[in-house]
This record gives sequence, C-alpha cells and structure tokens, in this order.
Amino acid sequence: MRSGKIVNVYSRFIGVKYHKLHRPYLLSSIVRRLRVGSLQAVEMATVWSEKMLQLLRKMNNFHSPGSCRARCLRFMVADQQVGWILPQMAAILRNFPDVFDPPSDGALSLSSRLDTHSKRSEEVDRVLQSLRRSDALTCLKGWRDERYDVMARYCDAPLMSMERSATSLFGVRRYGVHINGFCRSADGGLRMWLARRSATKQTYAGRLDNLAAGGLAAGMGIGDTALKECEEEACIPAAIAVKARSVTTVSYTYEEEEGIFPESQFVFDLELPADFQPRVGDGEVQEFYFLPMDKVKEMLVGGDFKPNCAMVVLDFLIRHSCIEPDTEPYYQEFVTGLHQTL
Repeated sequence: MRSGKIVNVYSRFIGVKYHKLHRPYLLSSIVRRLRVGSLQAVEMATVWSEKMLQLLRKMNNFHSPGSCRARCLRFMVADQQVGWILPQMAAILRNFPDVFDPPSDGALSLSSRLDTHSKRSEEVDRVLQSLRRSDALTCLKGWRDERYDVMARYCDAPLMSMERSATSLFGVRRYGVHINGFCRSADGGLRMWLARRSATKQTYAGRLDNLAAGGLAAGMGIGDTALKECEEEACIPAAIAVKARSVTTVSYTYEEEEGIFPESQFVFDLELPADFQPRVGDGEVQEFYFLPMDKVKEMLVGGDFKPNCAMVVLDFLIRHSCIEPDTEPYYQEFVTGLHQTL
C-alpha cells in the first residue's frame, strides 16, 4: 500500500481530514502512534511465543538438564529396552524377585523365565494388583481396566501388555490417536472444532481437547481407533470419519511425581462439511466449540488446553502455514519440540 493511502486510511480512523495530515506535526504524531502499535504487536507475539515454548519444554522435561533421567534404570524385557524406572519404583519391585531381576548395570529386567507375552502380562498384572491393594501408588487409584501394548518400537511385536494407569511407573511409551476437525470458508480461511473435556474425567477434567482423541488400546489399530473415537466422542458418522487423513505424529517425554511419560500421538486431519456439527456422545466431552484459527491460537497459551492437545493444534498451525518461519522466531524450536523421541 502507498504511503498516501496509509495516511488516508489512518485519517479516517482518527477522524482527521486528509489534507490536514500534511502538516508536519500531525505526520510525526501518526508515525509515533504506528510505531507504538507495532511495538505492542511485537510484544504480544513475543509473549505468545515464549508461553508456547515453555509448554513444549515442560512436555519434554525428561530431556532437560537436571531431570531424573540420569538416575533412572532402563526397563528391559527380553533384552530390549522398553522404558525407564525411577529408583524409588525399583526399590518397590525388589519385593517381587520372582518377576523382576535385581538391578544390574543401570538396568532392571523382567525375569527371563517369563518367556511369552501371556506370562509377562499375567505376572506383571499380579504385581500391579498387589500394589493397587496396598494403596501405595497414587497412579493406580485411577485403574482403567484398559491395557496398552509394551514394545521397544511401535513397529515391533508387543512383548506384553500392561494396565494403562501403571505405564508411567515403568516409563513405557504410550500411543494415542488425535483428530483435528476443521472447515474451510469460501475465502479459504480455516476454522477448527474443539472439545471441552467432561468435568468427571480422571485427568485434565474440563480442559480443552481436540475434536476426538483416545489412547491406543492393546490389539487396536490406529485407523480403527480414529473411527471409534470420532463416533463415540463426537457422533461423527463413519462415512465422514473415514475421510480423516493421517498426517503426522507428535512425540514427547515428560516426568512427573507419578513417573515418566513417553508418548506418541498419531495425528489425523478431518475436513468436515460446513453444515456438520458434532454432538456429545459417550460423555467424555461436555461441549464443542467452532472457532477461527486466530482465536484457537490465542487460546493455546491461556492454560485452558490439555497440554498434549495444545501440541497437536500447534502442529496443525505449522502444517497449514498459520505459523510461518519468517514471522515466528521459535519456529525451529517448535518443530523440534513436537517431535522428540528417546
């Protein structure tokens, strides 16, 4: 836009006749106001970027200097590392010598006599049931009766399965599926569907979430899980949900008091019809919101999002060029923080 047009637009904004803006003192005033506005915009953008970076660092704090990683024991099953165990958990597991070998060379191994998937799963479950009855571990109070596969890499055959609520005690990688629901307006602009989690959820109750998401239960496929979560949580018919495209993974590892959480989320994008509206299904969601991307971006750093769902949305913003490297100083840090693996 030419400078004359800029001044003309600004004159209408502040209610000053255009010809009067040629006076030097008024022009200099305009420049000062524009400069202040630009600085404020830069400051707001910087605050947003810093908050987003803080979230990514928190979700990857197992990789940070001073984390518990140096003190952890590698958790070994059939000579393969499948997780990390904190020293205090290793001390508890010493009470079950028929299931776990004594720590050696920085590792704690499942007994080699447990040489099949079923034996490993059953014996570890027996230990966990005992610990659950003792009421010694907080995380087991949230027992789900849902099992997760345990393996070194997703492409490997599962070595055993484990109760979902216990996985952080052994630092085994958990997998999930997240679906971004969005629409395009006639001018190409994007709007996104967000869900608010039920107030009765065991974790992050009442927080903002992706349109649909869920953990990858033992024996379940990724695509089947995506269809299942779409139907159960948002009442999305299979004929629409099947159009969801697998686009990326988001991976991170964080530590908390209850253990270590290595997680990888398989991410899908689902472009929905303009007239479609999701409905509350199985009660895990209390309501849905349909928002422009600028508003979604603003809300990402407001503390109202489930953290890993905020990461999934950040990835969407990057992939759809709502965040670009020429204008985002932490662009590279964002991309790296979304794809951390052990």
